[in-house]
Amino acid sequence: MGISRLMRPERPKYQIEDVEQPNLFRDIFPYTEVPRMIFDNVIIPVELPDEIWITCTTFRDGQQARPPYTVKQIVDLYDMLHRLGGPQGVIRQCEFFLYSHGDKEAVQQCLEKGYKYPEVTGWIRAVKSDFQLVKQMGLKETGVLTSASDYHIFLKLGMNRKAALEAYLAVVKEAMEAGVRIRCHMEDITRADFPGFIIPFAQELMGIYEEVGEEALAGPPIKIRLCDTMGYGLPYPEAALPRGIPKMVHAMVHQAGVPPYALEWHGHNDFHKALINSEAAWLYGCAAANGTLLGFGERCGNPSIEGLIIEYIALQGKTNEVDTTVITEIADYFREEVKASISANYPFVGEEFNFTRAGIHADGISKNEEIYNIFNTTEILNRSPGVMVTDKSGTAGIAYWINSHFKLTGDRVIDKRHPGTGKIYHWVMDQYREGRVTSISTEEMVEKAKRYLPELFISDFDRIKAHARLLAEELIEQVVNLPAIRSMDPSQQEPLLIEVIEKNPYIQLIAVSDKEGSRVTRNITQLVDKAKYEYHRIGDDFSNREWFIGPLKTGKTYVAGLYTSAVTGVLCITVSAPLRDENEEIVGVLEFDLKFEELVKLEEQSREDDLS
Repeated sequence: MGISRLMRPERPKYQIEDVEQPNLFRDIFPYTEVPRMIFDNVIIPVELPDEIWITCTTFRDGQQARPPYTVKQIVDLYDMLHRLGGPQGVIRQCEFFLYSHGDKEAVQQCLEKGYKYPEVTGWIRAVKSDFQLVKQMGLKETGVLTSASDYHIFLKLGMNRKAALEAYLAVVKEAMEAGVRIRCHMEDITRADFPGFIIPFAQELMGIYEEVGEEALAGPPIKIRLCDTMGYGLPYPEAALPRGIPKMVHAMVHQAGVPPYALEWHGHNDFHKALINSEAAWLYGCAAANGTLLGFGERCGNPSIEGLIIEYIALQGKTNEVDTTVITEIADYFREEVKASISANYPFVGEEFNFTRAGIHADGISKNEEIYNIFNTTEILNRSPGVMVTDKSGTAGIAYWINSHFKLTGDRVIDKRHPGTGKIYHWVMDQYREGRVTSISTEEMVEKAKRYLPELFISDFDRIKAHARLLAEELIEQVVNLPAIRSMDPSQQEPLLIEVIEKNPYIQLIAVSDKEGSRVTRNITQLVDKAKYEYHRIGDDFSNREWFIGPLKTGKTYVAGLYTSAVTGVLCITVSAPLRDENEEIVGVLEFDLKFEELVKLEEQSREDDLS
């Protein structure tokens, strides 16, 4: 159902109420108590816009509660967002910071993809020169902070409403002059005075909107993002302003005159309402809902993109070419590449979200998965349902769990007659004979699989080697292609290599050899080891060493086996990479000797950080 086109009375003009003291709505937000829900019992009708869509703030708000994504991670995730949202642009836009070198590089690489959707947009300070930055980056739209509540205007900015309005409108006009579409982020709108500030501000924006027109900037010149900064929004149609989302959206459309396609909702999950509040915004006339992948965001997070996708399909009754299986790819990428911790029962992406634990449920799902599976998760999410193991599982159920959990296919599938399956089955039955009444946990099953099916697991050493490879590759990205390193001129190489080793204490030695195996640089070591390496000199031949031969054979980074250093007596792993000239011909090998015990500590700390 679209926005009603029935004739309406002429829209009254609202004026700013330039109060001397901030209106903090103490009857709703006493601060020393839980915020109160106020209902006026006036019901707002559902007015779902003709078209709704999703926008993404994973690379902006989504980075404010976690370590920054690498450029590669941003580009990889942007690719997945493109595939998830499909060719009709269900995921319509992504916003990016534009200030650091990494920000700019990520934007540039995403733009080079040439995708129509999601459109790359910016987020900048309310500074005139920053609009030129948006233009230089090749972007057509940017978000700008326009704080809406008196909490922000008076207590944060130290301004009054009139001064804030004048400052905001000046920024908007500068954007129009620069030829950039602007998205006004009305921060903290669920604590703002609607008749006294929000509606008059929005009406002023719509006046500029009409003056500029949509054709001039190939779309709405001004958008308004309704930012529920603290998650106070309420989805109930009877809820009063400023917390009631139905009344908020209705007021913006019908009192302020904002077109539904120029409105966007941005929620937070502080009160467990991020997703339902986004749906309420859609239902009552806001075309766009903003979210982040897996809901990562400031404090308790934002609406999850994957949740919005499922709600979108439920509302529309069709996918509009959304590829929901990408949701599982994204979850796997966060676990494996980003090293993010995802709760096992988190909807749609948790490792056990479609697992049943109760024995009676397991019996039901084994007979017909529709009984206890929310929908065909195998087809929609590429995630087959699973069961938790009990004394009723038998060897077939245990084999099913193992194959499903470890995603084993083809020759790797474990048969119910496998000796390891039988041993796990006997352990399970012993548990229940001793009085157990709960299902076997995932952690216990994995532990037993490690013991009785060791072929499914890499060893600790292999994990450390993999971590060493990752660390080395990250360093090589920064070092190996630098002009000074590629020059094969020791006078240029050595100062850079010294910087690298000083910043990375787990590196014992760095050196460069030419393509014949002859050492061309001095041994770059930690200060405590410098004297121990004096017997290795420039010109020494290393052409028979494994770490030297590996990169020449493969043309790639090579990780050698574990060994005890003859020089320092500590356990080491050597990682090496080919050096290439301007014609991409291999001219030498860069060698890193890494301290194994230090890598173990780094890897354990990384896992502890993930768990925390």
